[in-house]
Amino acid sequence: MKTDLFLVTPPFTQLNTPYPATAYIKGFLNTKGNSSTQADLGIEVILALFSRKGLEDLFFHAEEQPAQAKSSNARRILALKNEYIKTIDAVIAFLQGKNPTLALQICQENFLPEAARFEQLDELDWAFGSMGTQDKGKHLATLYLEDISDFIIECIDQNFGFSRYAERLGRSANSFDELYEALNQRYTYMDKILIEILAEKITHIQPQLLVISVPFPGNLYAAFRCAQYVKRSYPEIKIAMGGGFANTELRSVSDQRVFEFFDYICLDDGELPIELLHHAVTKGGDFNLYKRTFLLENGEVTYKNDALRSDYKQSDVGTPDYSDLPLDKYISVIEVVNPMHRMWSDGRWNKLTMAHGCYWGKCTFCDISLDYIKVYEPVAAKLIVDRIEELSRQTGQNGFHFVDEAAPPALMREVALEILRRNIAVSWWTNIRFEKSFTKDLCLLLKASGCIAVSGGLEVASDRLLKLIDKGVSVEQVAQVTRNFTEAGILVHAYLMYGYPTQTIQETVDSLEMVRQLFKAGVLQSGFWHQFAMTAHSPVGLYPERFGVVKETETIGTFANNDINYIDKTGIDHDKFSFGLKKSLYNFMHGICFDYKLQDWFDFKIPKVTIPSDYIEKALREESKFNTKPTAKVVWLGGKPDTESFTKYKKGNSFESMVLTFHDKKETFSIQTNKNEGEWLAYILEKIAVSNTQIYTFQEIKADFETTMEHFELFWYSKPIHTLRDFGLLVL
Repeated sequence: MKTDLFLVTPPFTQLNTPYPATAYIKGFLNTKGNSSTQADLGIEVILALFSRKGLEDLFFHAEEQPAQAKSSNARRILALKNEYIKTIDAVIAFLQGKNPTLALQICQENFLPEAARFEQLDELDWAFGSMGTQDKGKHLATLYLEDISDFIIECIDQNFGFSRYAERLGRSANSFDELYEALNQRYTYMDKILIEILAEKITHIQPQLLVISVPFPGNLYAAFRCAQYVKRSYPEIKIAMGGGFANTELRSVSDQRVFEFFDYICLDDGELPIELLHHAVTKGGDFNLYKRTFLLENGEVTYKNDALRSDYKQSDVGTPDYSDLPLDKYISVIEVVNPMHRMWSDGRWNKLTMAHGCYWGKCTFCDISLDYIKVYEPVAAKLIVDRIEELSRQTGQNGFHFVDEAAPPALMREVALEILRRNIAVSWWTNIRFEKSFTKDLCLLLKASGCIAVSGGLEVASDRLLKLIDKGVSVEQVAQVTRNFTEAGILVHAYLMYGYPTQTIQETVDSLEMVRQLFKAGVLQSGFWHQFAMTAHSPVGLYPERFGVVKETETIGTFANNDINYIDKTGIDHDKFSFGLKKSLYNFMHGICFDYKLQDWFDFKIPKVTIPSDYIEKALREESKFNTKPTAKVVWLGGKPDTESFTKYKKGNSFESMVLTFHDKKETFSIQTNKNEGEWLAYILEKIAVSNTQIYTFQEIKADFETTMEHFELFWYSKPIHTLRDFGLLVL
């Protein structure tokens, strides 16, 4: 199977679903008629390692080391090696969804060998009551794999990790020296597995151009190992690197040694750079044009950006193509039983993008000067749903993760309407900003279209710091938006930050209190604290003096240049808060320990909270609003009602009335109006049904009502309409 281009994701990214970069590029190449093959070497290495033969080899290798050098946990695992070897293939098949009945055996807790990871089970027993057998089985099987992973780290390869490998070598690698030295050592145990798989593929595919996508620091070492093997064994094959790591870290690379491994390093959107590289490699010739590409020229690292062509529009890049990837072999794991937190590791998700870049593009900690954030270009809603349908057919999966920096609310609304209009069943989730556009009705619409979860940046739960970050939201607004999502049945995850420049200890403590109250109120289901990191392409990195920080060094390295070491003029040691913040959040995510004093989470003295204990509770109290914008869109999600007219008599007078009966998915309910209003309502609901192409505004509906009747506002804010608002009459 000979193809011109071989697209590779090196180990390790995710176990449950492919990282989408190569699928995006393959989809684009399809539109140009260029043949390509792709591989996720991460999942292939994992499946080779976590197999009967893989564990037999692993334990044989580990037994060559002296027993006294091993921890008691490692000795226990080695003593139980036959149990691990016996069970591994069945467990992997179960986690691939191919062996569901094994859950019953796993849950009896006398099937899997247990080591240190299972010691936390006593703390989590309470959670299993809310988990089904399949989920509990997945969680126990995940602990089993993590035990083996701990054994590998201790006895075989200290750099091993399921979603990252040798990540330390990729983080803040201003100099190439340490990575270069590691690459000149003998192959590690993991390297041998990787290269054996790669060698077989290269022999089979015989590409002219190998394109390696490096999304994260944890993929970097393996990417270089792959390139090194191909350079040594097939010097005629040209090799290019792209992806998130290159886009952020390698924008000023100048070390010639990097190009002993790679011929090209491409930045930002890869479609046009790879098209031009493909032309240069396959057509040859002395003169070639390049787009945002580093290469070695006369012994010097040179940056070429001489193609005058603009990047492809998002409407022209094609639908991602997941063919070649072993979609039925990815494994779903549940590390944390929290229903939102698990979504990153459980289930197969087709990845799509609603909009290139970020529509907000102001957050001061973010790389807003780079094209992947700065260049905002939304995709038309109809084209997005076309891609949803095409990918569903191609992969057999109807779960979608939109990987936007922040999905635009107006576009989310249009995508939801289009999904409902086409009457298709999908599940989807994405990243958002907690902005006021996410009203109760919009959240209900998103839920009806299949939205199951959102994640968004609360960052520091302090209004002063949110203004400094230029987040464009307040804590009160975040609380109200998260409530709207939660009440609609959509899970909410919050990204949380500590250690932002000028952040005081008091603000950290108060921020934790805000987070505690949000979880206690039930409007957040999941969260993650991360410590602020200063990057070269963010406003904080570009203008540190504005934010009260000083760069430790102005020296630009010859390899990776993104993370910047800095000194915060406050002199606060933010590191010491890490454990307490994460431990408290872990408990809040499991719905416990809300009554603990914040001091209980820290082993050093913290100041008293200055936030009122009912701050979030008050923020969530919202009066009913009786004002609707004339331009607001009105949509009916329900079906056609059954109608029945009857006459009422009161004090000698007769009144023509009507009962409208609706059949919701869960229940049947009725409303009663006078006959004229009832007939108009039945007619207008059919007109504004979500299945119709045309959308009507509130002003248009009001005008229609007033052609035959008066006092529209009295009718609109009456009890019958109020009832319908709870069952799918939405004002957007």
